[in-house]
Amino acid sequence: MATWSQFAADEPRLATAIRLLMQQYGPGLGYLATVRADGGPRVHPVSPVITEDGLFCFIVDSPKRRDLERDGRYALHSFPPEESDDEAYLAGRARPVTDVATVARLARAARAVPHVDWRLFEFTVDVAMVARHGTGAGPATTIAMEPAVQVWLDPTSGTAAPHETAAAAVAC
Repeated sequence: MATWSQFAADEPRLATAIRLLMQQYGPGLGYLATVRADGGPRVHPVSPVITEDGLFCFIVDSPKRRDLERDGRYALHSFPPEESDDEAYLAGRARPVTDVATVARLARAARAVPHVDWRLFEFTVDVAMVARHGTGAGPATTIAMEPAVQVWLDPTSGTAAPHETAAAAVAC
């Protein structure tokens, strides 16, 4: 499980494209999928916080927070841009952040509402993907203007075969 920083160091162009898609409306905006207690999926909109230190999310007391506390597996998908169908996807594990200084620093930076029952989670990255659909518009076009999918699999997670560890551009 790579941290966001490790992933971004390994694949900076892909990390930049994901960040642009997640933050295209200002603050982060995405769909978070978690695993319910019965094993089914649960999807909620969230505001991910991407910094040089990591990928985080403040989550209020809710079914999605209880899902992450019980089973940290997640998938995060960007909201669709208005001018294209480009998309970003991340999957990995979420874990609560317990360091008080880190929580306070990120709460200030993200302007998290004080005195609300939220918990900060850090998301590791096992899989990262950007799909560009060739419209020539949208935040990810700084990477490519033709339809393509770029995928990164964390080489240390055991999810990638040895030949799949580097990011690859594949025509759709």
